[in-house]
Amino acid sequence: MQPGVVILILKVAVIAVTVLWIGSLIALASGNTKLHGRINIAFFSLTLAALLGLEVLVRLISPGLFDNYQHHAENAMLLHLIFSVPSAVLLFVMLFTGLKQQRQLHIAGGILFSVLWTGTFITGIFFLRHELP
Repeated sequence: MQPGVVILILKVAVIAVTVLWIGSLIALASGNTKLHGRINIAFFSLTLAALLGLEVLVRLISPGLFDNYQHHAENAMLLHLIFSVPSAVLLFVMLFTGLKQQRQLHIAGGILFSVLWTGTFITGIFFLRHELP
């Protein structure tokens, strides 16, 4: 598998879960907190599956897959990771505070997550190239 193909698959996944995330916010704005929670569980599950799949691929199946890619896109990848790693960690906090109905922490985390996910989306979709020069 080529690194560009993996990046393209991840871009499609990011777009798909972002649609879920927006749907979750629409459900919340409509007052349907139960649907908001269910969509967020799907968002969490799909995002975690993509992250774990990527880690298995680059750590176990094909460890050198991104060696050449990082040479060409090091700054873009670093900027993307600045947003994506904290947002991935914050996903667990959001899931826990949402399930435990810790509203204040969940809202504060949601605001921070929104900023981080927006950065993840922009850098992942527009900055990371899925083809090499």
